[in-house]
Amino acid sequence: MLPRPLRITRPQDFRLVLRRGRRAGRRRLVVHALPPADVPPTPDRPARAGLVVGRGVGPAVVRHRVSRRLRHLLRPRLEALPAGTDLVIRAQPAAADATSAELGEDLDAALARLRLTD
Repeated sequence: MLPRPLRITRPQDFRLVLRRGRRAGRRRLVVHALPPADVPPTPDRPARAGLVVGRGVGPAVVRHRVSRRLRHLLRPRLEALPAGTDLVIRAQPAAADATSAELGEDLDAALARLRLTD
C-alpha cells in the first residue's frame, strides 16, 4: 500500500491531472502526469499517484489484483520522480491478463515518454 502522502485521493486532484496533465498511452495502461510547475504550490510535497481501474478491466477480483500490482510497481518509481509531480495511471482491459513484469515495462515506457525518468 502507498502511504497517504504519496496518494492522490481528492476527486478534484484526479480531475486536474486528467484534464491538464500530459498523457502517454501504452497497450495495458495510460499514464497522465502533471509536472510540479503546473501544480498549485505546496512546499516540499512528494510525487503522488492515483489509480483508475474501471469495470472494463474485469470483475472485482481482477481489478483489485491489477491495482495491487500497480501500487507495488509505483512505489520505487515515485521516489525517482521530481517532487510535486502528480500521476494518474488508468488501467486498460489488457492489464487484466498482464504479468507484473509487463505492467512494469509499460509503466517505465510511459514515464520515459513523458520524460519523467531516464
